[in-house]
Amino acid sequence: MSQSRILTPVLIGGSLILLINFALRASFGVFQIPIAADFGWPRAEFSLAIAIQNLAWGVGQPIFGALAERWGDRWAIILGAILYSTGLILTAFATTPAGVQLLEIMVGFGIAGTGFGVILAVVGRAASDENRSLALGIATAAGSAGQVFGAPLAEVLLAFYPWQSVFIIFGIIVLGTLFFLPMLGSGKPATPSQLEDSMGTVLKRAFRDPTFMMIFVGFFSCGYQLGFITAHFPAMITEMCGPIDPAGMLAGLGITTTSALGAAAISLIGLANIAGAILAGYLGKRYTKKYLLAGIYTLRTIAAAAFILTPITPGTVIVFSLVMGALWLATVPLTSGLVAYIYGLRYMGTLYGFVFLSHQIGSFMGVWLGGWLYDASGDYLLVWWIGVGVGAFSALIHLPVREAPLRMPAPAA
Repeated sequence: MSQSRILTPVLIGGSLILLINFALRASFGVFQIPIAADFGWPRAEFSLAIAIQNLAWGVGQPIFGALAERWGDRWAIILGAILYSTGLILTAFATTPAGVQLLEIMVGFGIAGTGFGVILAVVGRAASDENRSLALGIATAAGSAGQVFGAPLAEVLLAFYPWQSVFIIFGIIVLGTLFFLPMLGSGKPATPSQLEDSMGTVLKRAFRDPTFMMIFVGFFSCGYQLGFITAHFPAMITEMCGPIDPAGMLAGLGITTTSALGAAAISLIGLANIAGAILAGYLGKRYTKKYLLAGIYTLRTIAAAAFILTPITPGTVIVFSLVMGALWLATVPLTSGLVAYIYGLRYMGTLYGFVFLSHQIGSFMGVWLGGWLYDASGDYLLVWWIGVGVGAFSALIHLPVREAPLRMPAPAA
Protein backbone atom coordinates (compact mmCIF):
# COMPACT_ATOMS: atom_id res chain seq x y z
CA MET A 1 0.00 0.00 0.00
CA SER A 2 1.79 3.12 -1.14
CA GLN A 3 2.24 6.31 0.83
CA SER A 4 -0.08 8.16 -1.54
CA ARG A 5 -2.85 5.57 -1.89
CA ILE A 6 -5.19 4.20 0.78
CA LEU A 7 -7.78 2.38 -1.36
CA THR A 8 -5.80 -0.52 -2.83
CA PRO A 9 -6.98 -4.01 -3.90
CA VAL A 10 -5.76 -5.47 -0.59
CA LEU A 11 -7.80 -3.03 1.49
CA ILE A 12 -10.88 -3.28 -0.76
CA GLY A 13 -10.83 -7.08 -0.87
CA GLY A 14 -10.23 -7.41 2.85
CA SER A 15 -13.01 -4.92 3.57
CA LEU A 16 -15.51 -6.84 1.44
CA ILE A 17 -14.71 -10.09 3.25
CA LEU A 18 -15.21 -8.39 6.61
CA LEU A 19 -18.44 -6.81 5.37
CA ILE A 20 -19.99 -10.20 4.58
CA ASN A 21 -18.61 -11.82 7.71
CA PHE A 22 -20.08 -9.24 10.06
CA ALA A 23 -23.34 -8.77 8.18
CA LEU A 24 -24.23 -12.36 9.01
CA ARG A 25 -22.88 -12.65 12.55
CA ALA A 26 -24.50 -9.34 13.58
CA SER A 27 -27.91 -10.81 12.74
CA PHE A 28 -27.87 -13.68 15.24
CA GLY A 29 -29.70 -11.69 17.93
CA VAL A 30 -32.71 -11.46 15.59
CA PHE A 31 -33.06 -15.27 15.81
CA GLN A 32 -33.42 -15.30 19.63
CA ILE A 33 -37.20 -15.12 19.74
CA PRO A 34 -38.03 -17.22 16.59
CA ILE A 35 -35.85 -20.14 17.73
CA ALA A 36 -37.12 -19.98 21.32
CA ALA A 37 -40.72 -19.91 20.04
CA ASP A 38 -40.14 -22.79 17.61
CA PHE A 39 -38.67 -25.18 20.16
CA GLY A 40 -39.95 -23.72 23.43
CA TRP A 41 -36.39 -23.38 24.72
CA PRO A 42 -35.47 -21.05 27.60
CA ARG A 43 -33.70 -17.88 26.47
CA ALA A 44 -30.47 -19.17 28.01
CA GLU A 45 -30.18 -22.08 25.56
CA PHE A 46 -29.72 -20.09 22.35
CA SER A 47 -27.80 -17.45 24.32
CA LEU A 48 -25.34 -20.16 25.32
CA ALA A 49 -25.02 -21.21 21.67
CA ILE A 50 -24.12 -17.66 20.62
CA ALA A 51 -21.81 -17.36 23.63
CA ILE A 52 -20.01 -20.58 22.62
CA GLN A 53 -19.73 -19.22 19.08
CA ASN A 54 -18.06 -16.06 20.41
CA LEU A 55 -15.69 -18.06 22.59
CA ALA A 56 -14.77 -20.38 19.70
CA TRP A 57 -14.17 -17.29 17.57
CA GLY A 58 -11.76 -16.02 20.22
CA VAL A 59 -9.94 -19.35 20.62
CA GLY A 60 -9.71 -19.70 16.85
CA GLN A 61 -8.34 -16.21 16.25
CA PRO A 62 -4.70 -16.78 17.31
CA ILE A 63 -4.82 -20.23 15.69
CA PHE A 64 -5.89 -18.80 12.33
CA GLY A 65 -3.43 -15.93 12.74
CA ALA A 66 -0.61 -18.46 13.15
CA LEU A 67 -1.92 -20.57 10.24
CA ALA A 68 -1.99 -17.51 7.99
CA GLU A 69 1.57 -16.61 8.93
CA ARG A 70 2.82 -20.16 8.38
CA TRP A 71 0.75 -21.36 5.38
CA GLY A 72 -0.44 -18.11 3.83
CA ASP A 73 -3.46 -15.86 4.24
CA ARG A 74 -5.52 -17.46 1.47
CA TRP A 75 -5.51 -20.94 2.98
CA ALA A 76 -6.56 -19.60 6.36
CA ILE A 77 -9.45 -17.64 4.82
CA ILE A 78 -10.59 -20.58 2.66
CA LEU A 79 -10.65 -22.89 5.68
CA GLY A 80 -12.51 -20.26 7.69
CA ALA A 81 -15.17 -19.75 4.99
CA ILE A 82 -15.77 -23.50 4.68
CA LEU A 83 -16.17 -23.91 8.45
CA TYR A 84 -18.44 -20.83 8.69
CA SER A 85 -20.70 -21.96 5.84
CA THR A 86 -20.88 -25.59 6.93
CA GLY A 87 -21.66 -24.65 10.52
CA LEU A 88 -24.53 -22.36 9.49
CA ILE A 89 -26.07 -24.92 7.14
CA LEU A 90 -25.85 -27.77 9.67
CA THR A 91 -27.36 -25.54 12.37
CA ALA A 92 -30.51 -25.37 10.25
CA PHE A 93 -31.00 -29.11 10.80
CA ALA A 94 -30.26 -29.15 14.55
CA THR A 95 -33.23 -29.88 16.82
CA THR A 96 -31.68 -29.81 20.30
CA PRO A 97 -29.91 -27.05 22.25
CA ALA A 98 -26.80 -29.22 22.55
CA GLY A 99 -26.73 -29.76 18.79
CA VAL A 100 -26.93 -26.03 18.07
CA GLN A 101 -24.31 -25.27 20.71
CA LEU A 102 -21.85 -27.80 19.30
CA LEU A 103 -22.30 -26.51 15.76
CA GLU A 104 -21.68 -22.94 16.89
CA ILE A 105 -18.11 -24.01 17.69
CA MET A 106 -17.65 -24.60 13.96
CA VAL A 107 -19.31 -21.28 13.14
CA GLY A 108 -17.08 -19.46 15.63
CA PHE A 109 -13.90 -20.92 14.13
CA GLY A 110 -15.19 -19.98 10.68
CA ILE A 111 -15.71 -16.37 11.77
CA ALA A 112 -12.14 -16.38 13.12
CA GLY A 113 -10.77 -17.45 9.75
CA THR A 114 -12.61 -14.72 7.85
CA GLY A 115 -12.58 -12.03 10.53
CA PHE A 116 -10.46 -9.30 12.05
CA GLY A 117 -7.43 -11.32 13.18
CA VAL A 118 -6.51 -12.56 9.70
CA ILE A 119 -7.82 -9.68 7.56
CA LEU A 120 -6.45 -6.82 9.67
CA ALA A 121 -3.03 -8.47 9.67
CA VAL A 122 -3.14 -8.63 5.86
CA VAL A 123 -4.17 -4.97 5.64
CA GLY A 124 -1.66 -3.92 8.31
CA ARG A 125 1.28 -5.57 6.54
CA ALA A 126 0.27 -4.02 3.20
CA ALA A 127 -0.12 -0.51 4.61
CA SER A 128 2.63 2.06 5.04
CA ASP A 129 3.53 3.23 8.54
CA GLU A 130 1.85 6.54 7.79
CA ASN A 131 -1.42 5.04 6.59
CA ARG A 132 -1.66 1.89 8.74
CA SER A 133 -3.94 3.23 11.46
CA LEU A 134 -6.33 4.76 8.93
CA ALA A 135 -6.30 1.62 6.75
CA LEU A 136 -7.16 -0.51 9.77
CA GLY A 137 -9.97 1.92 10.57
CA ILE A 138 -11.40 1.64 7.06
CA ALA A 139 -11.31 -2.16 7.18
CA THR A 140 -12.97 -2.12 10.58
CA ALA A 141 -15.63 0.24 9.26
CA ALA A 142 -16.37 -2.27 6.51
CA GLY A 143 -17.38 -4.76 9.18
CA SER A 144 -19.78 -2.17 10.53
CA ALA A 145 -21.15 -1.57 7.05
CA GLY A 146 -22.14 -5.23 7.02
CA GLN A 147 -23.87 -4.79 10.33
CA VAL A 148 -26.02 -2.03 8.81
CA PHE A 149 -27.95 -4.48 6.67
CA GLY A 150 -27.28 -7.84 8.36
CA ALA A 151 -29.98 -7.66 11.03
CA PRO A 152 -32.62 -6.05 8.74
CA LEU A 153 -31.84 -8.65 6.07
CA ALA A 154 -32.47 -11.42 8.58
CA GLU A 155 -35.70 -9.71 9.67
CA VAL A 156 -36.92 -9.50 6.05
CA LEU A 157 -36.00 -13.10 5.26
CA LEU A 158 -37.70 -14.34 8.43
CA ALA A 159 -40.92 -12.74 7.21
CA PHE A 160 -40.90 -15.13 4.23
CA TYR A 161 -38.91 -18.18 5.33
CA PRO A 162 -38.48 -20.25 8.49
CA TRP A 163 -35.30 -19.54 10.44
CA GLN A 164 -33.77 -22.81 9.20
CA SER A 165 -33.97 -21.66 5.58
CA VAL A 166 -32.43 -18.31 6.47
CA PHE A 167 -29.44 -20.08 8.03
CA ILE A 168 -28.95 -22.07 4.82
CA ILE A 169 -29.12 -18.89 2.73
CA PHE A 170 -26.54 -17.28 5.00
CA GLY A 171 -24.29 -20.34 4.68
CA ILE A 172 -24.29 -19.95 0.90
CA ILE A 173 -23.57 -16.22 1.15
CA VAL A 174 -20.47 -16.89 3.30
CA LEU A 175 -18.87 -18.77 0.41
CA GLY A 176 -19.11 -15.57 -1.61
CA THR A 177 -16.15 -14.22 0.38
CA LEU A 178 -13.88 -16.53 -1.60
CA PHE A 179 -14.42 -14.46 -4.77
CA PHE A 180 -12.42 -11.63 -3.20
CA LEU A 181 -9.32 -13.68 -2.36
CA PRO A 182 -7.38 -12.67 -5.53
CA MET A 183 -7.53 -9.05 -4.37
CA LEU A 184 -5.46 -9.88 -1.28
CA GLY A 185 -2.33 -10.73 -3.26
CA SER A 186 -0.25 -13.86 -3.02
CA GLY A 187 -0.36 -14.10 0.76
CA LYS A 188 2.91 -16.05 0.76
CA PRO A 189 3.74 -17.72 4.07
CA ALA A 190 6.92 -16.95 5.93
CA THR A 191 9.96 -19.08 5.15
CA PRO A 192 11.13 -21.69 7.68
CA SER A 193 14.20 -19.60 8.48
CA GLN A 194 11.98 -16.64 9.28
CA LEU A 195 9.76 -18.72 11.53
CA GLU A 196 12.46 -20.67 13.38
CA ASP A 197 12.35 -19.77 17.09
CA SER A 198 10.93 -16.35 16.27
CA MET A 199 7.24 -16.97 17.01
CA GLY A 200 7.93 -18.54 20.39
CA THR A 201 10.33 -15.73 21.28
CA VAL A 202 7.85 -13.02 20.33
CA LEU A 203 5.00 -14.66 22.22
CA LYS A 204 7.09 -15.13 25.37
CA ARG A 205 8.23 -11.53 25.28
CA ALA A 206 4.68 -10.30 24.77
CA PHE A 207 3.12 -12.36 27.55
CA ARG A 208 5.85 -11.28 29.97
CA ASP A 209 5.24 -7.65 29.11
CA PRO A 210 2.78 -5.91 31.51
CA THR A 211 1.63 -3.68 28.65
CA PHE A 212 0.49 -6.65 26.58
CA MET A 213 -1.45 -8.04 29.54
CA MET A 214 -3.12 -4.67 30.14
CA ILE A 215 -4.19 -4.50 26.49
CA PHE A 216 -5.37 -8.13 26.75
CA VAL A 217 -7.46 -7.51 29.88
CA GLY A 218 -8.75 -4.15 28.67
CA PHE A 219 -10.24 -5.64 25.50
CA PHE A 220 -12.49 -7.88 27.64
CA SER A 221 -15.10 -5.19 28.28
CA CYS A 222 -15.34 -4.33 24.58
CA GLY A 223 -16.29 -7.93 23.86
CA TYR A 224 -18.70 -8.08 26.82
CA GLN A 225 -20.63 -5.02 25.71
CA LEU A 226 -20.65 -5.86 22.00
CA GLY A 227 -21.56 -9.50 22.59
CA PHE A 228 -24.47 -8.66 24.86
CA ILE A 229 -25.87 -5.93 22.61
CA THR A 230 -25.58 -7.99 19.42
CA ALA A 231 -27.25 -11.05 20.97
CA HIS A 232 -29.79 -9.50 23.34
CA PHE A 233 -30.48 -5.86 22.47
CA PRO A 234 -33.17 -6.66 19.84
CA ALA A 235 -35.01 -8.89 22.35
CA MET A 236 -34.46 -6.36 25.15
CA ILE A 237 -36.00 -3.59 23.07
CA THR A 238 -38.92 -5.81 22.04
CA GLU A 239 -39.79 -6.46 25.68
CA MET A 240 -38.82 -3.21 27.45
CA CYS A 241 -39.36 -0.39 24.96
CA GLY A 242 -42.42 1.80 25.06
CA PRO A 243 -44.93 1.75 22.17
CA ILE A 244 -44.13 3.19 18.75
CA ASP A 245 -46.29 6.11 17.70
CA PRO A 246 -48.26 4.89 14.65
CA ALA A 247 -48.26 8.45 13.30
CA GLY A 248 -44.64 9.15 14.11
CA MET A 249 -41.47 9.31 12.04
CA LEU A 250 -40.40 5.75 12.81
CA ALA A 251 -43.70 4.38 11.54
CA GLY A 252 -43.21 6.47 8.41
CA LEU A 253 -39.89 4.66 7.89
CA GLY A 254 -41.61 1.29 8.16
CA ILE A 255 -40.66 0.65 11.81
CA THR A 256 -44.02 -0.14 13.35
CA THR A 257 -43.11 -2.81 15.92
CA THR A 258 -40.51 -3.03 18.68
CA SER A 259 -39.14 -6.14 16.97
CA ALA A 260 -38.41 -4.12 13.84
CA LEU A 261 -36.95 -1.37 16.03
CA GLY A 262 -34.56 -3.91 17.56
CA ALA A 263 -33.26 -4.92 14.15
CA ALA A 264 -33.05 -1.26 13.12
CA ALA A 265 -31.06 -0.47 16.27
CA ILE A 266 -28.37 -3.02 15.34
CA SER A 267 -28.31 -1.51 11.86
CA LEU A 268 -27.95 2.03 13.22
CA ILE A 269 -25.10 0.95 15.46
CA GLY A 270 -23.29 -0.40 12.42
CA LEU A 271 -24.06 2.73 10.40
CA ALA A 272 -22.72 5.09 13.06
CA ASN A 273 -19.64 2.96 13.53
CA ILE A 274 -18.60 3.34 9.90
CA ALA A 275 -17.77 6.95 10.76
CA GLY A 276 -16.56 6.05 14.26
CA ALA A 277 -14.07 3.41 13.13
CA ILE A 278 -12.63 5.58 10.34
CA LEU A 279 -12.34 8.55 12.71
CA ALA A 280 -10.61 6.38 15.32
CA GLY A 281 -8.13 5.17 12.69
CA TYR A 282 -7.51 8.74 11.57
CA LEU A 283 -6.93 9.97 15.12
CA GLY A 284 -4.75 6.94 15.89
CA LYS A 285 -2.04 8.16 13.51
CA ARG A 286 -1.96 11.58 15.21
CA TYR A 287 -2.60 11.01 18.92
CA THR A 288 -1.62 8.56 21.64
CA LYS A 289 -3.67 5.40 21.11
CA LYS A 290 -3.93 4.41 24.77
CA TYR A 291 -5.57 7.74 25.68
CA LEU A 292 -7.97 7.45 22.76
CA LEU A 293 -8.94 3.95 23.98
CA ALA A 294 -9.43 5.17 27.55
CA GLY A 295 -11.65 7.97 26.24
CA ILE A 296 -13.76 5.58 24.15
CA TYR A 297 -14.36 3.24 27.09
CA THR A 298 -15.25 6.21 29.31
CA LEU A 299 -17.81 7.50 26.81
CA ARG A 300 -19.28 3.99 26.43
CA THR A 301 -19.67 3.74 30.20
CA ILE A 302 -21.46 7.07 30.40
CA ALA A 303 -23.75 6.25 27.45
CA ALA A 304 -24.73 2.83 28.84
CA ALA A 305 -25.45 4.21 32.33
CA ALA A 306 -27.50 7.11 30.96
CA PHE A 307 -29.56 4.80 28.73
CA ILE A 308 -30.62 2.41 31.48
CA LEU A 309 -31.32 5.23 33.97
CA THR A 310 -33.84 6.89 31.65
CA PRO A 311 -37.18 5.48 30.41
CA ILE A 312 -36.57 3.22 27.40
CA THR A 313 -38.51 4.72 24.50
CA PRO A 314 -38.09 4.50 20.72
CA GLY A 315 -36.35 7.87 20.86
CA THR A 316 -33.79 6.85 23.49
CA VAL A 317 -33.14 3.60 21.62
CA ILE A 318 -32.27 5.56 18.46
CA VAL A 319 -30.04 8.02 20.33
CA PHE A 320 -28.25 5.27 22.26
CA SER A 321 -27.73 3.23 19.09
CA LEU A 322 -26.11 6.17 17.31
CA VAL A 323 -23.88 7.07 20.27
CA MET A 324 -22.83 3.50 21.01
CA GLY A 325 -22.39 2.89 17.29
CA ALA A 326 -19.87 5.72 17.01
CA LEU A 327 -17.85 3.97 19.75
CA TRP A 328 -18.68 0.39 18.75
CA LEU A 329 -15.63 -0.92 16.88
CA ALA A 330 -13.59 2.24 17.24
CA THR A 331 -11.44 0.25 19.67
CA VAL A 332 -10.39 -2.26 16.97
CA PRO A 333 -8.11 -0.13 14.73
CA LEU A 334 -6.59 1.44 17.85
CA THR A 335 -6.00 -1.88 19.64
CA SER A 336 -4.69 -3.68 16.54
CA GLY A 337 -2.60 -0.63 15.65
CA LEU A 338 -1.21 -0.56 19.18
CA VAL A 339 -0.19 -4.22 18.94
CA ALA A 340 1.47 -3.63 15.55
CA TYR A 341 3.30 -0.52 16.79
CA ILE A 342 4.63 -2.08 20.01
CA TYR A 343 5.39 -5.62 18.83
CA GLY A 344 5.89 -5.23 15.08
CA LEU A 345 4.10 -6.53 11.99
CA ARG A 346 5.76 -9.90 11.65
CA TYR A 347 3.41 -11.76 13.99
CA MET A 348 0.67 -9.16 14.22
CA GLY A 349 -2.02 -11.71 13.31
CA THR A 350 -1.03 -14.12 16.07
CA LEU A 351 -0.47 -11.47 18.75
CA TYR A 352 -3.66 -9.58 17.93
CA GLY A 353 -5.39 -12.97 17.85
CA PHE A 354 -4.45 -13.55 21.48
CA VAL A 355 -5.64 -10.06 22.44
CA PHE A 356 -8.87 -10.73 20.56
CA LEU A 357 -9.30 -13.92 22.60
CA SER A 358 -9.86 -11.69 25.64
CA HIS A 359 -12.46 -9.76 23.62
CA GLN A 360 -14.27 -12.99 22.86
CA ILE A 361 -14.12 -14.25 26.43
CA GLY A 362 -15.90 -10.99 27.22
CA SER A 363 -18.40 -11.69 24.43
CA PHE A 364 -19.04 -15.16 25.84
CA MET A 365 -19.75 -13.71 29.28
CA GLY A 366 -21.98 -10.93 27.93
CA VAL A 367 -24.06 -13.27 25.77
CA TRP A 368 -24.29 -16.14 28.24
CA LEU A 369 -24.90 -13.99 31.32
CA GLY A 370 -27.54 -12.07 29.39
CA GLY A 371 -29.57 -15.24 28.80
CA TRP A 372 -28.88 -16.82 32.19
CA LEU A 373 -29.70 -13.72 34.25
CA TYR A 374 -32.75 -13.02 32.10
CA ASP A 375 -34.15 -16.46 32.87
CA ALA A 376 -33.27 -16.03 36.56
CA SER A 377 -34.58 -12.50 37.06
CA GLY A 378 -36.91 -11.82 34.14
CA ASP A 379 -34.99 -8.77 32.87
CA TYR A 380 -31.61 -7.57 31.63
CA LEU A 381 -30.86 -4.90 34.27
CA LEU A 382 -28.13 -6.67 36.25
CA VAL A 383 -26.17 -7.86 33.22
CA TRP A 384 -26.39 -4.32 31.79
CA TRP A 385 -24.91 -2.78 34.96
CA ILE A 386 -22.11 -5.34 34.94
CA GLY A 387 -21.28 -4.05 31.46
CA VAL A 388 -21.15 -0.49 32.78
CA GLY A 389 -18.68 -1.60 35.46
CA VAL A 390 -16.31 -3.49 33.16
CA GLY A 391 -16.34 -0.55 30.75
CA ALA A 392 -15.12 1.78 33.48
CA PHE A 393 -12.41 -0.75 34.39
CA SER A 394 -11.14 -0.85 30.80
CA ALA A 395 -10.94 2.93 30.68
CA LEU A 396 -8.64 2.89 33.71
CA ILE A 397 -6.41 -0.06 32.77
CA HIS A 398 -5.33 1.50 29.47
CA LEU A 399 -3.82 4.55 31.16
CA PRO A 400 -0.55 2.88 32.34
CA VAL A 401 0.05 1.14 28.98
CA ARG A 402 3.61 1.75 27.68
CA GLU A 403 3.10 2.94 24.11
CA ALA A 404 6.58 2.42 22.66
CA PRO A 405 8.09 -0.26 20.39
CA LEU A 406 9.31 -3.31 22.31
CA ARG A 407 12.80 -4.27 21.22
CA MET A 408 12.91 -7.87 20.01
CA PRO A 409 15.99 -10.05 19.61
CA ALA A 410 17.24 -10.53 16.07
CA PRO A 411 15.83 -13.57 14.24
CA ALA A 412 17.86 -16.76 14.27
CA ALA A 413 20.21 -17.02 11.32
